[in-house]
Amino acid sequence: MAQRFLLRRLMSLTLRKSSGPVRSQSSAFLPHLSSLSWHATETSSQRQAGPTTVRGFCVSPACSVSFNIQSQMDFTDRVINSKKPVLVDFHAGWCNPCRVLGPRLEKMVAKQEGKVVMAKVDIDDHTDLAIEYNVTVVPTVIAVKDGDVVGKFVGVKSEDDLEVFIKKLI
Repeated sequence: MAQRFLLRRLMSLTLRKSSGPVRSQSSAFLPHLSSLSWHATETSSQRQAGPTTVRGFCVSPACSVSFNIQSQMDFTDRVINSKKPVLVDFHAGWCNPCRVLGPRLEKMVAKQEGKVVMAKVDIDDHTDLAIEYNVTVVPTVIAVKDGDVVGKFVGVKSEDDLEVFIKKLI
């Protein structure tokens, strides 16, 4: 469990332009984390000359429109206060239907070319959010627009049904 949490924490860490080391509470034991540059676009000689430009782990279109919620405050900032409509996918790692719906949702959201974004909430990590939004079964997807819940569905849907749901949101 601790290994899974640490891996999730490291995978969600976004490396930004900085001249100093990148550290968080969970990565304090990794002294050279800032030297790791996954998909770096510069050579090592350029890296020594100045700040590096580093891209994240994932470069697919689905990654640019979806994100994992890290805390209640993160949810408020990225979902409730969002200028764009947001699909919130409440899921769990042990849920097989969630594993089917998640990639389908990401694909459909990526097709919208930035008109809508997707937030992923693991109910095991954020039980308080699941309770607040009356999530009793996973997968549950809610649509949030201007801070208000405007739609909801439970279970796995076909791509056609997902497209109709998303079009109503936009």
